[in-house]
Amino acid sequence: MITKNKLAFAIFLAVSSVSLSGCGGGSGSSSTNNNNTTTPPPTSSDPTWTAGVFEPSSEFKDQCAVPRTGNDPYNDNQPYPDTAGSEFTEKMWLRSWSDETYLWYNEIEDNDPDNFSSVAAYFEQLKTFETTDSGAFKDNFHFSEPTEDFFQESQSGVVSGYGINWALINNTPPRDLRVAYLEDNSPAANAGLQRGDRVILVNGVSIDTNTESGIDTLNEALFGPTAGDTHTFKVKSNDGTEKTFSLVAGNITQTPVQNVDTIITNSGTKVGYMQFNSHISIAQPELISAMNKFQEDNINELVIDFRYNSGGLLALSSQLAYMVAGPANTEDFYYYQVIENDKQPLNDPFPFINVEVDYSTFELTNDLLPDLNLSKVYVLSTASTCSASEAFINGLNGINAEVILIGGKTCGKPYGFTPTHNCATTYYTIQFTGTNYKGFGEYADGLMPTPSPQFAADVKGCELDDDFSHQLGDSDEALLSAALYHIENDSCPVVTQSVTAKQATTSSYAADEAGISLKANTSLFKNNMDLTRPLPAKEDDNE
Repeated sequence: MITKNKLAFAIFLAVSSVSLSGCGGGSGSSSTNNNNTTTPPPTSSDPTWTAGVFEPSSEFKDQCAVPRTGNDPYNDNQPYPDTAGSEFTEKMWLRSWSDETYLWYNEIEDNDPDNFSSVAAYFEQLKTFETTDSGAFKDNFHFSEPTEDFFQESQSGVVSGYGINWALINNTPPRDLRVAYLEDNSPAANAGLQRGDRVILVNGVSIDTNTESGIDTLNEALFGPTAGDTHTFKVKSNDGTEKTFSLVAGNITQTPVQNVDTIITNSGTKVGYMQFNSHISIAQPELISAMNKFQEDNINELVIDFRYNSGGLLALSSQLAYMVAGPANTEDFYYYQVIENDKQPLNDPFPFINVEVDYSTFELTNDLLPDLNLSKVYVLSTASTCSASEAFINGLNGINAEVILIGGKTCGKPYGFTPTHNCATTYYTIQFTGTNYKGFGEYADGLMPTPSPQFAADVKGCELDDDFSHQLGDSDEALLSAALYHIENDSCPVVTQSVTAKQATTSSYAADEAGISLKANTSLFKNNMDLTRPLPAKEDDNE
């Protein structure tokens, strides 16, 4: 890293060498040359930090402390763009890029990059620390990850772990950590773990440990296992049975669409149900397959289980909204109006996308999507229903397609970003917010299900806690059961909440109560709304 002291030292050496040559020896000495013109000392081209002065980010792009060599398998095997740079040039790129694109760029404190020990530490503070009216930080969604991890998940749906998606109900002793759902054909699913299983021991360490070493063991085994490592879990099932499993961590392919089924109610109403876990590109064919099934079954109503869907591609969210509502309900409307900072031009609204997207190139195709032509949809929600999932709810509300929200208040993330790559790291900084066709987008405190909406962020529906005593897709599970009841009666059921069925969150923002908290890191990709816009379909060369 080139620091100011090193830069000054380099200039000092350059000046000293000129002085020595001027003091004697060499044909260029002024004592032997009648030419009075003096040669100025060389100037350094290294960048410097001046508070409040920002060079274009393009001047620092891909100048890396450790440049990658070879070809990029995620970019048509083209050579990596990296050139030789330093940690300082990486920081300067982050600084200028944030100033250009961050939604609240004027709330970033312009600190000297040299005062931070690493690029990651510098990036961490390139955000606003302002709070909302409730006292929460306005920006809770600022992060980075290795670029290879980004492409593995966004393009292939691959994440590291056992195939367990956790629900952290209580983050401090007495902790309550349960299996929320499992990826199909994963080590955890094949071992016999089930939704609702509660963790008791991990590698012999109690889930209620309150020591730093014990917490480190839990965090590593539960949320950050190294592929190939084996960890032992003791869990208690809903029936009280205790079971012990040894699981080997590996690269797990997600199954974003699960439990696709058509349920026939007592009155004969056909209700389509699907669990949709993540707005990642590999979900597109699975969503299309589900919609085709619902078309064939001639369903009357649709329930989408978004309770653990923390977001992803806005384009996929738009496609799903179109497949639900169809052309009759979406024609002449837009899905989402992007609002960026005042340095960026106003973009055209994000449309309802009615065709398949080639997500390997992010281009629209000419293949029309199926549609259900429904003017109403039921959505199951929790505090982990976030970002692109909230955009789906708000986008349909914006065109008067009725959304009935069953479950808990959503996470409250009307913001998003376009993942940006530099020097083997992918950065996420909030770059936009947005509104629906009616101009509404202020739901930073979440969208609230309520039988009688009064406020702008209220959505008609029923507030209920998550139910871990039943499997997802079971018509007796509390949220799905309430949706089926509402379909039949146009009202919320009267239910008695149990202590064990309280609302949970799979995010890393579970509230602390007492003692040391776990660091429940979830898949980073899920905690965003990716604005990457599909390009128009390519013209047929033969036409």
